[in-house]
This record gives sequence, structure tokens and C-alpha cells, in this order.
Amino acid sequence: MKKSILLLTTAMLSLPAFAQEAQEEVAEFNQYGQKVESMPAEAKFQDGILVFQNKKHDFKFWFDVRVQGDAAFYFGGPDFTAKKIDGQVNPNHIGNGASFRRTRFAVKAQLGKNWYGEFDTDWSSGALEIKDAILGFTGVEGLEIKMGNFKENFSINRNTTSRYLMFMERPMVTALAPSRHLGIAATYSKKWFWGSFGVFGPELKGSEEQTAMEDNNKDFGHSEGLSYTGKLAFRPFYGSKDAALQVAGAVSYREPKTTSTDGYGVARYSTRNSTNINRKKYLDTDVIKGLDHELAWTAEIAGHYGGFRYEAAYIARGAFLDRSINDKGTQWMKGWYAQASYLLFGGKQNFDLDGAKPTRIDPGKKWGDIELALCYQTCDFNSADYYGGASNIFGVGLNFYPTRNVKFVINYQYVNNDRYANGKGKLFVGHDAAGNPTKDFTKVVEEEGKGGVDYSMLAFRFQVAF
Repeated sequence: MKKSILLLTTAMLSLPAFAQEAQEEVAEFNQYGQKVESMPAEAKFQDGILVFQNKKHDFKFWFDVRVQGDAAFYFGGPDFTAKKIDGQVNPNHIGNGASFRRTRFAVKAQLGKNWYGEFDTDWSSGALEIKDAILGFTGVEGLEIKMGNFKENFSINRNTTSRYLMFMERPMVTALAPSRHLGIAATYSKKWFWGSFGVFGPELKGSEEQTAMEDNNKDFGHSEGLSYTGKLAFRPFYGSKDAALQVAGAVSYREPKTTSTDGYGVARYSTRNSTNINRKKYLDTDVIKGLDHELAWTAEIAGHYGGFRYEAAYIARGAFLDRSINDKGTQWMKGWYAQASYLLFGGKQNFDLDGAKPTRIDPGKKWGDIELALCYQTCDFNSADYYGGASNIFGVGLNFYPTRNVKFVINYQYVNNDRYANGKGKLFVGHDAAGNPTKDFTKVVEEEGKGGVDYSMLAFRFQVAF
């Protein structure tokens, strides 16, 4: 009897090993009937983000979700921002409001030691918008090669993820900086040096851009247009744990794009006043015909020391025209910004050396931290022959970080638009000699320097990322 019990116990203890061995011998197949290699994955939360990982095979898979909800109130504008003028609806009136600024869903994966994939979407407009769609190769130390749809390495502020922006919106002048385009780029990063060069084609942003590109190809045989963008950065404090300094410059040569919804072979420069709720584009050159190519360049400085973070940049973009179509010289648009912030409760700022941009903070307290931010920015779309308007903004912000995944933002800004910032002639920018509101900047009678739409904004945001 005792011998039987012993044999039974031995068999039961050995059962998991036998079951495991049998399981290893069972082949697995995909939906196409092909034998596949199978590996276990460990599920864990990394700072609130669900990650599936197998370290032995250098495999990592995770979801990246971000929601930003905004509300804004506008006040202090001139008398012609009233709801009605002479009983008629006034186009200048700024409506308060709330909206989702971003509702992002992304899937990201490290596919072995040398390969990376990403697909990022946004649903804020109620329709799918493709953001990043990337295949990356990192098989050479210090070198990354990316292909797909992603941001060109040009402006540090444009390339900083919206999670870690100092203010709710990027400075106005970043409208001159190229953003996401379909292309290929190589980036090398090592110690004090960082460099990038890429070749880019169309902007695959939404259905309108896709339709414009297809129609230009079908009806006119136009090429999609290429851009060549290079950037160099130097980081003299690369070895410091408490400080970072980056001095950088970038240049981009850009052919006309068939994805432009304003037509082929044209340029147009427009932007909002660093607010997304107010949809008016005071600064707008309208269409500039006869575009041969564009040249954009920037110089920037950024860094941090402990809880202090700073960033400044000058950006210019010129439209070089075909004189047989538009007999005018090069039209230059330009602007600059300077901004700084400080973590009030002992937190530490951080810098992503491989990405050449700021990254998330380390809070100073268990309950989080609060960041005070200041900025001044100017954007000038008045060129030699086109008057798109100019604007200056002073802003103050507070960012509250209660956890790694949650952020609350309060922004105040004062906006000073000039008399040329009339939204392509749609907005009142002053009073004429008879004292009536006018949209024609040539008829504005200056009164103690007044002219253009000046106003204040108070805006709020909640952000959750998981």
C-alpha cells in the first residue's frame, strides 16, 4: 500500500514536467496555416502603461493612449469683438468653448534587438487621422534609421511630444516648421554630437490631403514633391546628470507638395494665436502663386538645470517664386520665441539625448509637483509683397503633475495682433476715419498705436496618458 502511494505521488509531482514537455512539442500555426515560433510574454505596468515583454528575445509590445481635454475663455478685446455690429453677426467675436484637443491611440513594439514599429492615430475630429506609422532600425550603435510617416527633425518644439510641452499649444512660429511627412531619415547620436538627415515626400494627414495628392497625380501627372531636411546639435554637458544644454540648427529645402489643399505650386502661411478653441486664423497670407521651392531654417537653444528648463528658437521660411508666373522676389516669413519654466517643489527636469528634445519630469514630492512657466513669442507673416499679419504673445502657465499619467494645465496669454492680421480680409482690424470698424488695413486710423485684434485668454486642460 505504501509503495503504491509513493508511486502515485511521484507521478503527480512529475506531471507538470511531462505536461510542459508535451506542450513544447506541440506545434503552433497562424491563421494562414504556417508554423510559427511562439514565446511567452510577461505582462506588467510600467508607470501606468501596460507592457507585454520578453527580455530574452528583445520583444516588447505596448499601447500608448493620450487624452487632452481643453476649455478656454476670451476677454479684453476691442469694441468690435462684440457679438453684433449694427445688428449683424460680427465675425470678430470670439466664442468661449471646450473640446478634445487630442484623443490618441497608438500601438508600439520592439520587434527583436534591431527593429521597432509604431502606428499612431488621432480621433479628435471624429474621423481617423494617421499620425506616426514607422518602421525603425537600430542595429548600429548610435544610429537610428526610420521610414514611414513621422515628424521631420527640424524644430525642437515641433518634435517635443504634446505630453511634455511647456504650454498647451506650441508657439505660433512653429507653423513654419515642417511636421509629419512620409519619408526616410537617419539620425546619429553620441555624447556631445547629434545629427539627422532625411528625405520626405507628401503629408499623409487626412482624407483631404490624400484626395488632393491623388487628383494631382491622376489629372495633371504632378510629382508629389520632395523635401531634404538636415539638423545638427551640440551638447557640451552630455555627461551631467543635473544639467543639459543643446545648441542646434536645421535647414530644409522643400519642393511644392501635391497634398496642398490650396492648389499645386502655391504657398500659404497661416496660424492661430496659440489657442485651439478660437478657430480664427488672424495671421494668414492667403495663397501665394508661382511657388518654385521653399527654404526653411532655424537656430535654437534648449536645456535645463535641476528644476529649471529653458528653450528659445528663431525660425524663418522663404517662398522662392517662379518669376514667369509671379514676378516677385522671395517672400520671407519669420518669428521667434523664448520660454522657461521651474518646478516649484524640488522636481527635476530631464532631456532625451537620443531624441534631442525635452522629456518628462521627475516630481519633487510624493504628491507630484507644480511647474511655473513664462513665455514670449512673436510671429511675422508680413513679407516684401504680402501682408499676412504679425502677432506678439506674452503667456504664463501652471502645470500640475499629480502622477506620472495625469497633468493639469492653466494658461493665461495676452495677444497683440497688428492691423494686417485680418484673417484674409474677413476680420475687423480697426476703425476708419469715420469711426466705423473696417477690415481694410489701409483704412485703419491709428489711435495711440491701436490697430489689430488684441485680447486675453484663460485656458485649462486635463491630460491623461496610459
